[in-house]
Amino acid sequence: MGTVCYDVVILGTGPAGLQAAIHAARKKASVLVLGRERRSSVYGAHIENYCCMNGVTGETLLREGRKQVLAAGADFMDEDVTELKASDNRFMLRLEGGDEIEARAVVLAMGISRRKLRVPGEKDFLGKGVSYCVECDANFFKGERVAVVGGKSAAVSGALTLLFYAAEVHLVCEELEVSGGLAGQLSSSAVKVHSGRKVTAILGEDSVKGISLDDGSLLDVSGVFIELGAKGAVELAGNLGVALDAETMQYISVNRNQETNIPGIFAAGDICGPPWQVAKAVGEGCVAGLEAAAYAKRQ
Repeated sequence: MGTVCYDVVILGTGPAGLQAAIHAARKKASVLVLGRERRSSVYGAHIENYCCMNGVTGETLLREGRKQVLAAGADFMDEDVTELKASDNRFMLRLEGGDEIEARAVVLAMGISRRKLRVPGEKDFLGKGVSYCVECDANFFKGERVAVVGGKSAAVSGALTLLFYAAEVHLVCEELEVSGGLAGQLSSSAVKVHSGRKVTAILGEDSVKGISLDDGSLLDVSGVFIELGAKGAVELAGNLGVALDAETMQYISVNRNQETNIPGIFAAGDICGPPWQVAKAVGEGCVAGLEAAAYAKRQ
C-alpha cells in the first residue's frame, strides 16, 4: 500500500492504547492502532482490582476493547513499527512489512518489556502462577507459598508486601543489591532468603507447583513473582528527542495532558512509569486520546 495519513496513530493494543483509540475516534479523528494484543502484559492476566469488573481475564478485556475501538471507527493493523521520525509537521512511521504511515499525532502506549528469567516453565505458566507484578497479583496467592526472584529493591519490596498475603515467602537472588534500610527490613522479616542461588526451572502441570534451584534443591511454591526490573519501551521515541523521567531514564515524561516535550507526541500507560495498573493505563489513555485528536484537528 502507499503512504496513508491518519489524524492519530496509536502504538500499542493494551488498555492504554485501546482507550486512547476509543476517545480519539469518537472525536471524529481518523485513527490507526498498531501492534499485537498478545504482546500486552495484560493478555495472560486475571483482573480483579479494576472498577466495575471482577475476575475478568486480560484476554477478554482486550478482545472487548478491540470491538469497541472498531465500533468507534478506528482501524487496526497487527504490525510493529520499526522507525518513527518527524517530517514536515507530521510523523512518519515505518512498519515491519516495509509500508509507511503518516500521522498528525502519535500516542505511545506500547507498555514496557518485562525482563525475563528465560528458564523452562516461565512462558508456559504465565498467568498460571508466574507473574511479573506483585502489586497486581499478590491477592491471588492468599495463604499460599510463593517465591520472588530478584535481588534489587523491586524484588525485596515485593517479598515484604507478599508477607501480608502469602503463608510463606521465599526470595531467590544471586546477590542482594538494596539499601541498608531495606536490607534491615528484609533481615528482620519472615521472608526466607536464598542468596547466591539461581532458578533453573519453574515446575508444574496445569499451574506452578514449585521451582528448582542451581544447587539441586526444590522449593514447593504455587506462585513465582519475577521482579528483575523493567526496560522502558522508549527506543522508537529516542530519535525524536522525547524526554525521559529524570530519576530512572526508563519511562517517558508527560504532563497532565499526557503530552511529551515533542508537540504531537503523547504517551500513556506503563510506558509512563508505575504503578502497573489497568486503571491507570485506561485513565491516561482517555486523556491521551482526547488530547491527540484535538491536536490533530488543529494542524
